[in-house]
Amino acid sequence: MIRVVLPAHLRALARVEGEVEVDLNGAATQRKLLDALEHRYPALRGTMRDHVTQKRRAYVRFFACECDLSHERPDAPLPDAVVAGIEPFLVVGAMAGG
Repeated sequence: MIRVVLPAHLRALARVEGEVEVDLNGAATQRKLLDALEHRYPALRGTMRDHVTQKRRAYVRFFACECDLSHERPDAPLPDAVVAGIEPFLVVGAMAGG
């Protein structure tokens, strides 16, 4: 099971508390993980990725194992520690301002 930590506003939309767990069949990639999250929690559709292009939203970042995965290819494999459930996959809302 892959552990996913969502920011508070996405947890509220999905109506969950704490971490969520997602089970993926086959290769674990960012695309498959986000697809599974959106399938399990339909309220999350369009919040992390654009509805049409499926590209990551500008103010959403993805982290795992102390690395920023936001600019990785969507079909790149997730880190082994994430796939094993040792480390969580973090969805973080970026901050902007001045």
